[in-house]
Amino acid sequence: MTCAVVRHHAMFSSLRHVDNTVQQLSSYVNLSLLFSDRSAVTGDSERMDGFPVKMTEAVCLGASLALSGICYYLHRKSRKTLDKLDDAPHFTIDGKLKDILKVTPGACLQYAVIEGAVHPVGEPLTSPFQKDFVGVLQKFMLREHRLVWNGLSRTWTDSERVLHQRVNAVPFVLVGSNETAVKVLCPLQASGVHMETTHEKFHQVNYGLGDIIGQYLSGEKLKGQLETEEMLKVGTTLTGVGELILDTDGTLNLRPPSNGSQYFLSITDFDTLLGEQESKAVLWKALAIGSALVGAGVLLWVGRRYYNQLKLRWEREQERREFERLQAEAPRAHAPARGPEVLQDGAEEYIENACVICLSQPRNCILLDCGHVCCCHSCYQALPHRRCPICRQDISRVVPLYHV
Repeated sequence: MTCAVVRHHAMFSSLRHVDNTVQQLSSYVNLSLLFSDRSAVTGDSERMDGFPVKMTEAVCLGASLALSGICYYLHRKSRKTLDKLDDAPHFTIDGKLKDILKVTPGACLQYAVIEGAVHPVGEPLTSPFQKDFVGVLQKFMLREHRLVWNGLSRTWTDSERVLHQRVNAVPFVLVGSNETAVKVLCPLQASGVHMETTHEKFHQVNYGLGDIIGQYLSGEKLKGQLETEEMLKVGTTLTGVGELILDTDGTLNLRPPSNGSQYFLSITDFDTLLGEQESKAVLWKALAIGSALVGAGVLLWVGRRYYNQLKLRWEREQERREFERLQAEAPRAHAPARGPEVLQDGAEEYIENACVICLSQPRNCILLDCGHVCCCHSCYQALPHRRCPICRQDISRVVPLYHV
């Protein structure tokens, strides 16, 4: 009878101990899953095997390098054009110009600057809006303006599109002081401002109630249409920069340079044209420098983070060595007896003393300043942040835990 009571009491104690162990293991598994997820999220970003560059940093670096390269190319192109303009000779349109071209090899000046008054060859163009305006180049454009709802900024933004565009041209020459003329070829291929606005009118649209409701539903509002007319008027003083040739029939022609230089026609004087090109070169240079500085900033940021990671790895390695040194200096406990009861108690103690993160190693370190004993040293080093898993307090240092 006494043996049966003792047996039932031992069985009840074992069942209660198993239940407590299962509950404790369940809580440890939850903690382990939590920290394993956090380690999986942060493990890739904190991996120090290679040079760490995030996707956003790589995109910013590539974009800044590409933009700086494009801006530098455009700066070099503008500077090259500016140097050619500085070196281009200036000629007055008079009788001596033919004599100069006759003694020039090939009767051609590859890049020259001339100025003269615009005169048509034949009938000029007449503006349909201003009957007093006549010219040799005419550009008519009709553009539609709309307001489009922007869902990101929550505002209406202006948008325009070209509905119609027409360009008319008649042959014209640049006339000098003694009626010497230079015929201008391919004027529509030239850069520079060579036409002025002679007509501009905005036709506003009137809305009804149904139109307003439809606009808010569709997200587009039609503002109206803008019609403009630009002309190169007869009598305007025009500056031309290009290839000057003497044709076989004795006529002087200005055409786009055959060596790839930029062709200019401008209603401003040469100094203003030169200043505009210099401002453009300075702008591209500033953009190239700014883009390069952004790329250098990204590189410095990546290098700083890489240095911090190397420093952290070195500190953790030093901490691990110090921990192993302290463990080696500690007195070793005597080997316990190997009876069945002792083995069972040791297994139960091992389960109760298991690391709350890996559940496979015993707890062998004390987290200071909080003093919690909850994990092994390997799991402590794998923590994404130096905070206690129990109380979330910052960890200042770690000392080994000795079992005797």
